[in-house]
Amino acid sequence: MSIKLTLCVILGIVIGFYFDTAPLLPLIAMLVLLPVVYLVSKKQQRKGFPYFEVLTTFITICLGVFVVAISMNISMPNHYTKQDLNQEKVWRLKVNEVLKPNTYSHRYITQIIATDGDVTSGKLLFSLSVDSTLKELQVDDEFLIYAKLEGIRPPLNLHQFDYRSYLEKQGIQHQIKTNYTSIVKKDSTSKTLLGIASNFREHIISKLEQKDFGTEEMGVIQALLLGKRDDISENTYNNYKNAGAVHILAVSGLHVGIILFLLEFVLSPLERLPKGKTLKLITVVLLLWSYAFIAGLSPSIVRAVTMFSFVAYALYLNRPTNSFNIIALSMLFILLVKPLFLFQVGFQMSYAAVFAIVWIYPKLQKLWFPDNLIISKTWQLLSVSVAAQLGVLPIGLFYFHQFPALFFISNLLVIPILGLILGFGILVITLALVDFLPQFFVDSFNWIIKMMNSIVGWVAQQEGFIIKNIPFDSVQLLLGYFIIIVLVVFLSKPKWKTALVLFGGIIVFQSWIIWNQFQVHQNETLILAHRSRNTILLHQLGDSLSIITLDSTNIGSISSNYAVAEKVQKMDTSILKNSYLIGDKRLFIVDSLAILPLEAHPDYLLLTQSPKLNLERLLDSIKPIKIFADGSNYPSLIRKWKTTCNQKEIPIHYTGEKGFYVFDF
Repeated sequence: MSIKLTLCVILGIVIGFYFDTAPLLPLIAMLVLLPVVYLVSKKQQRKGFPYFEVLTTFITICLGVFVVAISMNISMPNHYTKQDLNQEKVWRLKVNEVLKPNTYSHRYITQIIATDGDVTSGKLLFSLSVDSTLKELQVDDEFLIYAKLEGIRPPLNLHQFDYRSYLEKQGIQHQIKTNYTSIVKKDSTSKTLLGIASNFREHIISKLEQKDFGTEEMGVIQALLLGKRDDISENTYNNYKNAGAVHILAVSGLHVGIILFLLEFVLSPLERLPKGKTLKLITVVLLLWSYAFIAGLSPSIVRAVTMFSFVAYALYLNRPTNSFNIIALSMLFILLVKPLFLFQVGFQMSYAAVFAIVWIYPKLQKLWFPDNLIISKTWQLLSVSVAAQLGVLPIGLFYFHQFPALFFISNLLVIPILGLILGFGILVITLALVDFLPQFFVDSFNWIIKMMNSIVGWVAQQEGFIIKNIPFDSVQLLLGYFIIIVLVVFLSKPKWKTALVLFGGIIVFQSWIIWNQFQVHQNETLILAHRSRNTILLHQLGDSLSIITLDSTNIGSISSNYAVAEKVQKMDTSILKNSYLIGDKRLFIVDSLAILPLEAHPDYLLLTQSPKLNLERLLDSIKPIKIFADGSNYPSLIRKWKTTCNQKEIPIHYTGEKGFYVFDF
């Protein structure tokens, strides 16, 4: 029952998010239908139309629409979007979450408390320019800022990561960018549990930093135990990513699951006491939430601890058939409180992995019963790893487009060490807090982390086993899960009907790939991309992509992202020329040499590399249909060109503001 209710709530959340429904409508529908459901449940006959089930389904969908509308808060009368956002205002903000900084700024998710003195609600992305001489903001800090809101710009290149969409799925539509000297910080602020937890985590980190841990090791320790990944080097992160072990660096379901089973083992003697099982359950859940507090109560940790609190209850009941229902119940509970979690990749992968382990792992264990203890434990670990990987495989391919073929080796080698690290690490943290951490413990823990990093680094170096740039769209995502589910059912109970359904799914999957390739071969596209200090044109003809550029070393991931999304098979690079024919239109490119077109009337003019020219005179002489300027030009020149084009009533497209441009053939 809980699985059906959860699926209905998920459907409601999706409808509410994408159709931007006001909370009043689903609330009225629920209030009207609840008495009807009660009357129907009393009078409905066993045979006949299932009125009760249909009405319950509709009410549950309305519940999903309602909770996401309340969470987004946009329709509420005191939401900040109800005000004039074109004017500068005094914003009173409170830091909710500290995000990982980038090269240019420290970023925070902030809660709006008031605007120009009026109580207001909503969330903003707040960015402060980097200043090494000033202390960063912390959770619960409150401050005033006089500023005008900015929209979060969409990606400037096709198939680039859409940060605006990512933030929208967290209820954030606007941002403020400023520097530290522009804010007025409040001396005393109200404390929240989240802020207390975050400060306690920073206190733990400061205690650990006083010890002789290596720089790389300290970054991994913070990530593994405390959920803070800011200090992990790019090289170490890439090693874990390429080895298929990047999930280890984010405190999530894996870590909390290991801690749960460690606690179940350590506290098993409590079961001998009267009401011992209940006492053990309460103790386990309290310790899990204590760990969540130590790790800063970040959203991913709270989500994982909530899920495994329900798993602990499932272990307490000791009814394997109830595991699915209890896990679904945990998902339902989380989504009712935080419905926007549904759109987070971590949430999707955590539950996909847990459901797969609960379902597939017992089936794999029935295939082989080794007598040797070491082989038996290895087989159990391998079974868990394969089950989890099957669960997250389509999601991983859809979001990350790569598959580490040696994932089972890294998991076999790393997960046992991870269990030791988590158990040993909690002891190290406890001793560090009371200033009683022996140097022997520091050296031992440092060595264990270093050994794990070395193992992961070795696996990551086997580049032949890392399959990258795999095209995988949303249709393949759904078909992939369909094939995996039918395959597991078939291997559990082989039947001809199941085999036919399996082969049918594979045929549809292959047909979709063939159809996409056919569509690709019919395609010709020319795109002007945005790249600082470079000019890039992407010309796709069928399954081939020509990267036309001034500097082939300054392309970044623009071409690879495009090639994966558009299922391009071949790529080559060529040097940018001065003139191109696009259908029956002529594109002329003026670079730093300011060589003007010989053609009488080129239709399109692309300005690159900040050419020194009299644009007004040039426009009068050639009268182009449209002007383009890319990221290779100085911003000061862009502003002058925009003024000139506006005076001449000729449209100008600057890629730094409007993003990529697709030319019409």
